[in-house]
Amino acid sequence: MKWLIDLFSSSIGRKVVMALTGLFIILFLTVHLIGNLQLLKDDGGEAFNVYAYFMTHNPLIKTVSYVNYAFFLFHIGWAILLARKNKVARGSQGYAVTKSPAIWSSRNMGILGTIIFVFLVIHMRQFWGEMHFGSVPMKTYGDQEVKDLYTLCAEAFSQWWYVGLYCFSMTAIAFHLWHGFESAFQSLGLNHMKYNPVIKFVGKAYSVVVPALFALIPVTMFFV
Repeated sequence: MKWLIDLFSSSIGRKVVMALTGLFIILFLTVHLIGNLQLLKDDGGEAFNVYAYFMTHNPLIKTVSYVNYAFFLFHIGWAILLARKNKVARGSQGYAVTKSPAIWSSRNMGILGTIIFVFLVIHMRQFWGEMHFGSVPMKTYGDQEVKDLYTLCAEAFSQWWYVGLYCFSMTAIAFHLWHGFESAFQSLGLNHMKYNPVIKFVGKAYSVVVPALFALIPVTMFFV
């Protein structure tokens, strides 16, 4: 047990924890995006509603979802702890002004994480809270009755302020991933001169494409 405490209390151990939870969240974002893109199908919401029903009724996926929620909270809490420790270590010495997104994002992971956390609270209240505790209408496809979560999303994305908040938060996630993706592999020691350029390219592409596609969904539903 002592080795586990020593691991979490060391700077390397804290970075490893951040890397592992971060990579798990990256995997979750990919799956979540694939599901959310069903909202753009011109079928009255059937594809998204059926997908949402499957995701919320499959025991294995439900278990993974709760683990993911725990990882989100742990990742954010750990990030705040690291940011505070880094600030104390820097003391009164500030950073030089830089326009590099890689350097800027790496030095402001705490701020970006806070923005993302606030967005998650609002987002979970808007969708997860309504899905479980609100009065969501039902729809029937074949002989299966499911909650009409498509209409819930359409109503949320008809509000300009929420679309703006969503896009702003996706920008914060993009900057967070811009540094975090590559950094996770480095923290786990999975870096090599031969593969580093590939990891860097994939990380940069992922940090732009995935948040952009997430933002495309509410923008498209708002205007179309």
